[in-house]
Parts: sequence; structure tokens; C-alpha cells
Amino acid sequence: MQELEPLRNTFIQEIIDADRAAGRYGGRVHTRFPPEPNGYLHIGHARAICVDFGLAMLNGGLCNLRFDDTNPTKEDEEYVQSIIEDVKWLGFDWGDRLYYASDYFEQLYEYAVQLIKKGKAYVCDLSPEEIREYRGTLTEPGKESPYRNRSVEENLDLFRRMRAGEFPEGSRTLRAKIDMASPNLNMRDPVIYRIQKVRHHRTGDEWCIYPMYDFAHPLSDAIEGITHSLCTLEFEDHRPLYDWFLEALEIKDPPKQIEFARLELTHVITSKRRLRRLVDEGHVRGWDDPRMPTLAGLRRRGYTPKAIRTFVAEAGVSKTNSKIEYARLEHYVRQDLNATAPRVMAVLHPLRVVITNYPEGQVETFEVENNPEDPSAGTRPVPFSREIYIERDDFMEDPPKKFFRLAPGREVRLKGAYYITCQEVIKDPETGEIVELRCTYDPESRGGWTTDGRKVRGTLHWVSAAHAVKAEVRLYDHLFLTEDPEEGGDFMANLNPNSLVVLPECLIEPSVANASAGDRFQFLRHGYFCVDPDSTPEKLVFNRTVTLKDTWAKIQSKES
Repeated sequence: MQELEPLRNTFIQEIIDADRAAGRYGGRVHTRFPPEPNGYLHIGHARAICVDFGLAMLNGGLCNLRFDDTNPTKEDEEYVQSIIEDVKWLGFDWGDRLYYASDYFEQLYEYAVQLIKKGKAYVCDLSPEEIREYRGTLTEPGKESPYRNRSVEENLDLFRRMRAGEFPEGSRTLRAKIDMASPNLNMRDPVIYRIQKVRHHRTGDEWCIYPMYDFAHPLSDAIEGITHSLCTLEFEDHRPLYDWFLEALEIKDPPKQIEFARLELTHVITSKRRLRRLVDEGHVRGWDDPRMPTLAGLRRRGYTPKAIRTFVAEAGVSKTNSKIEYARLEHYVRQDLNATAPRVMAVLHPLRVVITNYPEGQVETFEVENNPEDPSAGTRPVPFSREIYIERDDFMEDPPKKFFRLAPGREVRLKGAYYITCQEVIKDPETGEIVELRCTYDPESRGGWTTDGRKVRGTLHWVSAAHAVKAEVRLYDHLFLTEDPEEGGDFMANLNPNSLVVLPECLIEPSVANASAGDRFQFLRHGYFCVDPDSTPEKLVFNRTVTLKDTWAKIQSKES
């Protein structure tokens, strides 16, 4: 994937290069992508996926897909399958290396037993509230649990009985014995096992105790032979704990945790909890709603994997959190679709035009280019007849000076067809609304050009009334009104009431008649659109992927 090459110019690659030069891990590079199956992946995860899989690929290494399924209260098989689909769609392959933390539950349990035998873990009877109280603050040390000095034998017995289900949920935990005075709160005897009498989506009722992420993660990495454990900056303070478990258990060639900044965009929320609220309260149509920042939503909207990979790689990887303009992502989507999407003519707000001097019943076919950026894409036949539709906005009865489209007595070019001149305007006698234009055409202007050299300043797209395909078009905008949806404290207050506008009666040229869900097109003068899965044989549904206007390209142009 050539678009991932910029990842070579990152601080993570420098660390990998240094490790390989020193002969660490035998020169191997083995990463992993470890999502929690408690929601759908979003655009922020795209950076993690591209970094984890991309750097492994660029260094001739391997990357595992491993589900961190250690909290059965929030996990679901639906999320597992959606994550698998998203990673595949983004273009990455883990081969036969699909793993789950739950694969290691027995081994993790044995690791915990080893810590107890070493005197480095104990069973604690404090409640969750008491544990928080004893933990201390950033400026005050914590207090040792009164159960901290239980004997190894008592801890082993209690931990075995915890596994056997003898104790109520939440009544006991297993904690690492580290340092309650540590300036790093994560090192103050963290909980590593808790009692949860909840059915697990893979192991069923086999377990009633589950490991905490900070315990399961480094040891799962070690079990899989991971060399470089890449994660986001919020885990930087957890790294000493990551290393402590590996050292306490005497893991040979322990993996190295490396942190990088999260991918944050303007106008976007990536908190799974908040995204779930949007879904549960019906503010969107589901996790794959095209307004959602989930990879499923972006896919449904028509974003391409290559565009997302390019965006991630070009945005780079840093150690400092920052927000990226959403327009930058849209720029790479346009860039990809401009080169690949076939052009079609679509009328979103139809206005009927009758060409009075065109023979009734006659149909002509014009060959129109599919993509001016790709001559090899060829042409397509577009039918033309006496009655056509144009955009309502392409006509004004009393136009201003710089309006170059159709008006009474004015001549314009129909894309690829003829010159026409408006002769008469027909209005609804009750409402005064314009319902039809009557025009004449110049037969000598076939193909949209004349031999006498006269020029017109307006070129309009159109569709033949007799051949048009009816479609519903959904116009999407940002889900939130402000660049920072959290502005003001309540992100729900910033919801954009016009984030979706549905146009139920649009008309498109017949070349799209057999289009399938996921097919992408450029609607001339409108933008890029994608066929939605809601489409039926009777009516196609299109989602607007992105408009033609590229603000990021203009910013780049000014900066250069």
C-alpha cells in the first residue's frame, strides 16, 4: 500500500529501526490491534489500525487482530463481527492470527497465581468505593488495604474460591501488591481480577472472575510474541504497570509499549459511550448511519478505504494530541473518488423542459465520457428526447447580472447534447410556481458545439424524462454544529437539526439503473454519491458522500 509510506517517517519507525539495529527480538516486528468488542470502530481507530498493521507491513512483520474481551457486561458478538468486517474493509489481513484475550483466561489465571506465590498479589475485601477512598490523590499517598498482608496460603485459597464462585459479585478482588505511595496512581495496588457473575459471549458461564485490561493486555502481548505494543497516549501512565507485570513474571524478551496521539477530528465525537447514546436515543439510524464517525457509517456514506488510509498516513503520528480539520479527510475522499468515480447526470430538484421544435417520439443517444480524469474509462450512452428535466436552480425568470444559466430568451448548452433557448415559462395558475419551461433547440449544435463559433457561458446537466431513473437522495452534513461538539458541556445541545435532508423524487440518467449498494458516482455539479443498502429494485437510494467543494485543497494551495 503505497499510501502508507509516510508512516516510515514517524518516531515509532525510529524506535523500530533502533531495536532492529540492536538485534532486539531477533530483528522481528510483530504488532497487534486489540479492540474492545463493546461498540463499532470509528475514524479514531483507523489511525490505530493503519499504524499497527501498516508498520508491521512496512517492516516485513506481522500484526495480530486480538479482541480484548475481558468485560462481558459490555461486549457483544455483533461488535466482534463489525470489527472484523471494518478491518478487512480498510484493507488489512491478519492471516490466521485472530485471537481473543478470552483464549488466555486459563493462562492469565495461572499468571495471577504466580504473582500470589511471589507475594506480589493479594485478595482484598474492600468495596470498590473503599478502594477508591484508600487510593489517595495526586498530591496525597494512598493507604494500604487492611487485607494487604494476608499470607500466601490464604490468598491462594481465597483466589481459588473466587474462581469457584463462592463469593458474591463485587465482594472481593485480586490486587497487585506494588506501592500505595507511588506518585503514579496506576501503581497503587491496582485491581487485576474482579468477580463478575456474567455470561461471556465466548466462554459462557465457565468463568465468574475476569482479568482487568491492565493485567490482561501486557500478558496477552507476551503470549503472542508481540514486539512493539502500540497504543494511544492515555495509556502512557499505564506503561510502568505494563512493564511491572512483565518483570514480576520474569517474561523473556518482553514487548515494548509505545504511545502515540489519538486521531481527533473537528465536528466529531469518538467516545463509544456518547456514540451509543446517539444510537440508543434515536438521534441517528444506527451505528452505520452515514453521519456517524464509525467506519461502518463512513463506508455506507461512500468513503473509500484508500482515502482513509491516505488521510491517516499523511496526517502523521505524533506524541501530542490535537484536532484535525474534517475538511482534510474530505479532501482525500474527493481525491480518490475524482480518479475512480464514473460521472453521471442527476437532477435533484427537477424542473420539466419541453423542447417544442424537437420531433415528438424521437430519441437520440449521445456518448458522454465516464471520467475525464481517466480516458480508459470510456464513454456511456445517454438518451435524449423531447422532454427533459433540469435543476430548478438552473433557471431564473429575472436573473442577476452574473447568473449564466437558463433564463427567458437565453441560450445555454445541455451537457453533451444541444444548445437550447428558453421561449416560454409555464406557471401553476394557483400558486404561481414555475412548473415547466418551453424551449427550442439548435439542431446544428449536436454534441453541445456549433460550427459558427458562437459560445454560451452556461452548461447544464439534464436527464431525459422518458428514461430517467427515480431515486431518493440523502444529503448529509456534520452531525454537530460546532467544531468542538463538547462546547458548552452538553454535546447533545450541539446536534445539527439539518444533518440529514432527504430528497425523495430525484431523477438520474439510466446508466445507474443496475447500480448496487456501495457503488460510487460523481453527480455532475453536485458531488460524490454512493448507493445505499436501503435501495430496492423499485427505487434507488443515494447518499451524498462529499460535495465538490474542497476547502482543504484551497488551504494547501495558499500555504504552498
